[in-house]
Amino acid sequence: MSTATDKRKAPAGERVADWADGRLGIYSLAKANMRKIFPDHWSFMLGEVALYSFIIIILTGVYLTLFFHPSMNEVEYHGSYVPMQGVLMSEAYASTLDISFDVRGGLLIRQIHHWAALIFLAAMMVHMMRVFFTGAFRKPREINWLFGFLLFVLGMFTGFTGYSLPDDLLSGTGVRFMQGAILSVPVVGTYLSMFLFGGEFPGGDIVARFYSIHILLLPGIMLGLLVAHLILVFYHKHTQFAGPGRTNNNVVGMPLLPIYMAKAGGFFFLVFGVISVISAIASINPIWALGPYRPDQVSTGAQPDWYMGFSEGLIRVMPGWEVNLWGHTLVLGVFIPLVIFPLVLATIAVYPFIESWVTGDKREHHILDRPRNAPTRTAFGVAWLTWYFVLLIGGGNDLWATHFHLSINSITWFVRIFFFAGPVLAFIITKRICMGLQRRDKDKVLHGRESGIIKRLPHGEFVEVHEPLTQEALHTLTAHQQYTPRELGPTVDENGVERKVSRTERLRARLSKAYYGKDNQVAKPTVEEYKEITSGHGHH
Repeated sequence: MSTATDKRKAPAGERVADWADGRLGIYSLAKANMRKIFPDHWSFMLGEVALYSFIIIILTGVYLTLFFHPSMNEVEYHGSYVPMQGVLMSEAYASTLDISFDVRGGLLIRQIHHWAALIFLAAMMVHMMRVFFTGAFRKPREINWLFGFLLFVLGMFTGFTGYSLPDDLLSGTGVRFMQGAILSVPVVGTYLSMFLFGGEFPGGDIVARFYSIHILLLPGIMLGLLVAHLILVFYHKHTQFAGPGRTNNNVVGMPLLPIYMAKAGGFFFLVFGVISVISAIASINPIWALGPYRPDQVSTGAQPDWYMGFSEGLIRVMPGWEVNLWGHTLVLGVFIPLVIFPLVLATIAVYPFIESWVTGDKREHHILDRPRNAPTRTAFGVAWLTWYFVLLIGGGNDLWATHFHLSINSITWFVRIFFFAGPVLAFIITKRICMGLQRRDKDKVLHGRESGIIKRLPHGEFVEVHEPLTQEALHTLTAHQQYTPRELGPTVDENGVERKVSRTERLRARLSKAYYGKDNQVAKPTVEEYKEITSGHGHH
């Protein structure tokens, strides 16, 4: 009787996985990273909204490229949109009309693509504000902050090139605005304009060039930055808010697989669904109501998308200054805003390095700050947002005037005044609010939480009963680090020789004092103070 046993083959999927693992090392890579822990906090979803919106933009953009013709050749329209029958227009505009009215689902896909772009940039901005206000950009994440900042800036220009492609009257007005800004650059402005447009404005190449930039160059760079951004998130591990058991050396949360991936997958479809609903019920960029672009016309109430509004506000509220030098006119009313815009963006980009230099803090930080415990940084962030929204009003001064029956000159002067006063007031008010919240936290730690219960003591005094905080709440309110400002130290050494202090060192000490001086942080309650209050006769 034979006792030979049959060797069963492994399933096909398992054989393919073994084959791939033997050549790519997928299993070992997955084993090391698929159980990676991610903290659970609602604010971390802001970055996910941006990521999912970007994926939606890519998917819908691929569909739209199948039907769009990036050409400025003039054709006569004979599509299904009757009011435009027989009108001369570019092929780009005609193909956009065809997508909107003749391609199945084309208008909905256009709407989803545009709304996803707006939400992508809005989510990135809010995500960056979360990173800024909580100090998540500190070492070792300065490079990742730069990657995120570049994603935001490239997203702005990708959006600009995208809504310029249909060659309608609104987008053409925006391109004309951009061309005027380029012409204001001394010496080389005219050459840059001729190179970009392929001749005199509007030329015949701008749509084709914007198309290549919009679908190839900028998305390719953004995709590379996004991958690098996510790799660094994995490598550095995720930041987390202070709490019991959370330190710089661990992460408290859920594993990537299966919990986090399941939640993330569901959240992606939720974001996709919300964007689809918005796109189905809220019309955006109805090019058929505007008509094709003509250089001798401009649409009323022409406004860029929100992320470009503050750059337009800079130019709209700037006085029309001009200087004539050696027979050449320097248009300062356009050139100065053109210089301010990149300088502000550059300051935001390098802020982590500025703060690190001022404070001298070179340690790694994986625990986030509460914004109130970093009042100077928080005040800077609110001041910048105030400045941004003031300029956003300036960018839409005509709509504010018509909708609220105001004088456009009054709005312009309001923006000019609050361009300087608004950020200063916001900085002072925000800093005072942060200090007040710090004092309230200290009082809450020492005296507990107000319960609203009034108690009468034996001698007739009425007091409110305070409930003691839980250990978790006490830890959250007292876990933050407090810094001491940098000191110049003795200016004379032990031999009586005067030490020369550089201006840079003096400036650094003053800025450090502005960040961490006595007016910027309330001392945390000590253990002795807590024991004295909680064990004393006056604690109720």
